Amino acid sequence: MAKPFLLGVLGGMGPLATLDFQRRLLDATPAQSDQQQLPTVVWNVPQIADRQKALAGTGPSPLPQLIHGIKALNQAGASYIAIPCNTAHHWYDALSEVSEAPILHIVDATLDALAQSVERPQRVGVIATKGTLDAGWYQRRLALQGIEVVTPTEEELAQWFVPGCYAVKRGALVEGGALLSRQASALFARGAQKLVLACTEVPVALEAVNAPFLHLTWDPAQALAERCSHLWQSQGVFNR
Repeated sequence: MAKPFLLGVLGGMGPLATLDFQRRLLDATPAQSDQQQLPTVVWNVPQIADRQKALAGTGPSPLPQLIHGIKALNQAGASYIAIPCNTAHHWYDALSEVSEAPILHIVDATLDALAQSVERPQRVGVIATKGTLDAGWYQRRLALQGIEVVTPTEEELAQWFVPGCYAVKRGALVEGGALLSRQASALFARGAQKLVLACTEVPVALEAVNAPFLHLTWDPAQALAERCSHLWQSQGVFNR
């Protein structure tokens, strides 16, 4: 007998982004009852070492703690694992090696969704941590779709993105939203027609300030939630 479907969520990076992802899972699933909602087990442990500092060489690697979380989710019976943190995908290969359950990749989910989008902008801005930008995941995949990418400057990251991101982490959503809105406006000013919000704390902050350009954004957390929901729906739960 096949084991029951169970989605594992490796969260805590940050904890609010994880809660937001759980809400998106509910929104993405057309359930008519509790029993049709996507079953999840969530590892929302915020004590995982800072990913941005680790990649900058100013803090310890989070990999041992990430592996611990992955193993806990596997022990809980996860069928698949989602990680609602873009920067943590720097350790994706190492985590996949120790996980029995397949780990869904947030970039794959996002770019697959964009490829199916009716709208085909010529220039797309990417808001993300320096670690995610340096990895080039989004830039390479967007380029393969013939899309020119606009990214933040070092000065913008220091003035707006980093303090905006950390404002969200300490619960100052309006402050974070104001700073991240300035980052977004700078990318639009340089020709971006749409933005990829490639840090899961950015949508939370922009929604907190009702940013007027949200309709011009793509949200990787939403794409990942929809991928998870489709996997759940493929189990035939709505046909029973």
